[in-house]
Amino acid sequence: MTAADAIARKMQAVYARGPLSRFGSQYAFDAVAWVLALAIAELLRFDLDITRVTLGPLAIAGLVTAVLQFVVGWGFYLYRGRHPYGSFGEVRALMWTLLTVTAAVGIPIAVFGLEWSIPRGTVFLAMPIAFVMMGGARYTKRLVVERAIEYGDGVERALIYGAGYLGSVIVRRMRTDRHSPYIPVGLIDDDPGKRHVELDGVRVQGTLADLAEVARRTGATHLIVTIARADADLLSAVSDAAALAELRVKVLPPFEDILEGKSRLADIRDISIEDIIGRHPVDTSVESIAGYLRGKRVLVTGAGGSIGAELCRQLGKFEPAELIMLDRDETALQGVQLSISGHGLLDTRDVVLADIRDPDALAAIFAERRPEVVFHAAALKHLPMLEQYPEEAWKTNVLGTLNVLQASLEVAVSTFVNISTDKAANPTSVLGHSKRVAEKLTSWAAEHSGRPYLSVRFGNVLGSRGSMLPVFATMIEAGGPLTITHPEVTRFFMTIPEACQLVIQAGGIGQAGEVLILDMGEPVKILDIAHRMIDMSGKDIAIVFTGLRPGEKLHEELVAHGEEDARPIHPKISHTRMNPLSPDLLDRAGWMARLQSQSADYAPGVRA
Repeated sequence: MTAADAIARKMQAVYARGPLSRFGSQYAFDAVAWVLALAIAELLRFDLDITRVTLGPLAIAGLVTAVLQFVVGWGFYLYRGRHPYGSFGEVRALMWTLLTVTAAVGIPIAVFGLEWSIPRGTVFLAMPIAFVMMGGARYTKRLVVERAIEYGDGVERALIYGAGYLGSVIVRRMRTDRHSPYIPVGLIDDDPGKRHVELDGVRVQGTLADLAEVARRTGATHLIVTIARADADLLSAVSDAAALAELRVKVLPPFEDILEGKSRLADIRDISIEDIIGRHPVDTSVESIAGYLRGKRVLVTGAGGSIGAELCRQLGKFEPAELIMLDRDETALQGVQLSISGHGLLDTRDVVLADIRDPDALAAIFAERRPEVVFHAAALKHLPMLEQYPEEAWKTNVLGTLNVLQASLEVAVSTFVNISTDKAANPTSVLGHSKRVAEKLTSWAAEHSGRPYLSVRFGNVLGSRGSMLPVFATMIEAGGPLTITHPEVTRFFMTIPEACQLVIQAGGIGQAGEVLILDMGEPVKILDIAHRMIDMSGKDIAIVFTGLRPGEKLHEELVAHGEEDARPIHPKISHTRMNPLSPDLLDRAGWMARLQSQSADYAPGVRA
């Protein structure tokens, strides 16, 4: 055992006796530091002539500063466990304590020092000496304690990609948490200006191009990406480089959770296909326009679905007077209530069991609860299923939307946001046609009421219930084959939180009868996603092409022919107008007949 290890063991034994022992010993050292600093300052003042030092006054000055150090330090929480040892917060509190003590003792001595046989500048000269001694002791203690940390069994050697602020936070946590599953052995950063950076003793070893060599030299098994909001292109490049270096890639929890201290090192997770194919999230500045929600009664239909549930979770941040979650699936309602309220009792007024197909039930609920803002997320969305059962699309996506709109009009809902899909642009499927009609009905309600009743249109949502990625994952887990409709098929993708941010912002910036469309970047090739997921699984999975299904497009569109692409408020959000369709013109028989003919521009019973 080295001397440093022995000291560390002794310090751990002191810490084990509790905070009183720990902070008591810290104060005792600070008191001794003041006495020594005063003695050194007086010797320096007398040119090291010890015969001129008067011990009595010096001892009294030392006692007074020691007592004040405790009193003032207690006021700055220096001895009450607020600050981690050796942190900037502790150094700041220490500096303010020393300045206060110096002023309280130094000023009287400066005035009366000669009468007390103490040089007038003694305390002012002693203060920086005391600060160096106290600060040095704290830093030494920090180094010794961190060296004494013993990691548990199975700790993995990790390289950290990103030597910025977030990287320093993660390295610091790993170095000070004895339960950390990772120990940092090097940093990777592509910024030439950071090639000499060292964080808590962990040095930058090279760039991403050097990853394989650095991994071999350090014995690392994991690469942890610590770049806040890294986009898909970067994560894709990192994933490819890590695969060549035989490293397992990990990513961090949401950046906000790290800053707020909500995450743990155990929350670091494997990189997912969503990380690789997702886009850099569009900053929709939702907080700046969500004031229309504060203090209002807000109702969400389809609250148990993927979009509806996340929408409810985000809406809660904007302090609505009441959040009413409506769905026909009681189990889904229990899940969203559990995620928001921490219980799934289903006996509170925030959950409402109802079907949007039932106009009488909706009218009664709206009349009783009188919502002021409505987000309409309830819908049938699986294209192949609705091709088989178009009648169900009519009942839910068309008549169900009309029922919600009419109930909203009856109680004068001030803002109505209908959640649509990119398949409503130049529709070729039952799903697309039904959602386009829903957009037209919403536009009619806007024209009828003069209030902001509008629609939001976006593409595939990553991770939503029944979407492509979970289906692919299930196929791969079962050993394949993985089925794709066509080798050239592409789709637009966005994350669930991003989709919900757009929906919330739409209610604040959209005008009556508009359709808001998020710029979703370039469409993603489904075959590329399939190859990525297979590579990440490490399995040998076959891919089978089944051919496009009835109503399915090879490439989706966001803006239909003849629709404008105006962006008056946000550069990533398009505004277009939808022609209204009166409910009087709805004709089920005409709707079914036109579906049979697959008209490219359709409205039930009339031309769009």
